[in-house]
Amino acid sequence: MITVGVEEEYLLVDPATAEPAAVAEEVLRTAGLGPFAEGDEVQDELLQAQIEVATPVCWNLEEVGGHLLRLRHAVGSAAEANGCRIAATGAAPLRGVRPVPVTRTPRYLRMEGDARQLVDEHLICGMHIHAGVPDRETGVAVLNRIRPWLPTLLAMSANSPFWDGRDTGFASWRTLVFGRWPVSGPPPHFEGLADYEQRLEASVATGVIADRGQFYWQARLSDRYPTVEVRCPDVQIRADDAVMFAGIVRALVATAITEEKAGARLSVTPPELLQLANWHAARHGLNGTLLDPLGRPHSSGDVLYALLDHITPALEEAGDLRAVSALVHRLLQNGTAADSQRRALAEGGLQGLIDLLTGAAPSD
Repeated sequence: MITVGVEEEYLLVDPATAEPAAVAEEVLRTAGLGPFAEGDEVQDELLQAQIEVATPVCWNLEEVGGHLLRLRHAVGSAAEANGCRIAATGAAPLRGVRPVPVTRTPRYLRMEGDARQLVDEHLICGMHIHAGVPDRETGVAVLNRIRPWLPTLLAMSANSPFWDGRDTGFASWRTLVFGRWPVSGPPPHFEGLADYEQRLEASVATGVIADRGQFYWQARLSDRYPTVEVRCPDVQIRADDAVMFAGIVRALVATAITEEKAGARLSVTPPELLQLANWHAARHGLNGTLLDPLGRPHSSGDVLYALLDHITPALEEAGDLRAVSALVHRLLQNGTAADSQRRALAEGGLQGLIDLLTGAAPSD
C-alpha cells in the first residue's frame, strides 16, 4: 500500500472584513501548545497571514480525514483565540491596504529582496499531496505519467475566483499568481533521474532561484521525503474534498508505477498543450470543457469519468473506490469550491462569503 500525506495552507483573516490578519506567530504559539496538534504539524509560511498544517504519514483515507479535521480544529481554535479565523480559500478575496509582512526567516527575506511585488501578492493557499514511491528513479517515471492529468486535478480543485474585491473571471486565480515565479506550472517530461537532477542543478546554479525549494512545478519529487508531491490543487473548503484528492493522487501514482513496471507505452503530451490545458482549467474549472491528457477538448464530465476509469483498479486495490467515486460525483453535481464561493457572495454578500470560507456556514 502506498502511503499518503497532505499539507494544507490557510489564510488568517479578520472575521468582519475578510482582510488578512498578520498574526501567524501568535496563532502558531497557541496551536503548538494546544492538546490537538504537535508543534511540527503546524508551520509558518511565506507571509505572516498564512499558516500551514501537515498530516503525519497515513496508510488510508480515514486517517487522512481524521488528521485534517483535527488540525483544522486546532488551528481554527488558535486563530479564534487571537481574534481571527482561518479561511480555506486559494486566494485572498481582499488584500487590505498595506502589504502583509514577510515571515522573518533568511529564506523568505531573500525571496522578498529578489521579488518584492510577487511576495507582497503571494496571498494564495494550496494543498500538497505526498504519495510514497520506492525510489527516486521510479518517482521520475511517475511524474512523466501523471503530468497529463494535472490540469484535470486543477480544474476539480478550483477555489480562488476572487482577488482585490472582484471576480477575476478565473476559477483558480491562485494558479495565475503562482505562475509568475521563474519555475512553475506543469513539469516537463524527463529522460530519467539523471536528467531530472541535472536540470535542477543547472537551474539553481544560475542564481535566479535561491534553492531547490523554488521549483514550483505542479508535481515534483520531494527532497525531504520518499514521495512524489502533487501541488496543483487549491486548498479546499471541505476536508472531505481534500481527502478525495489524496485518494485520487495516490491512485494516479499507483497506476503509474504499475504501468512503468509493465513497460506500458507512454504518450508524451507536448508542453504547449499541457500549458494550454492548465490555463483553460484555471479559467473555467469544471464549467465547460477540459482538455484530456492528449490535449483534445471534451466535456468536463467526460474527462473526470476518464480519470476515474484510468485509476479504478488502483482505487479498488486500496479500498477507496466507493468513497472517491461518491465524492467525484458530488463534485460534478454541485460544482467546484469556486462555484460555491460565487454562490455564497451572490446570496449572502461579503459576510456570506466569509462564513463559507471560515466554516461558519455549511458548504454545498
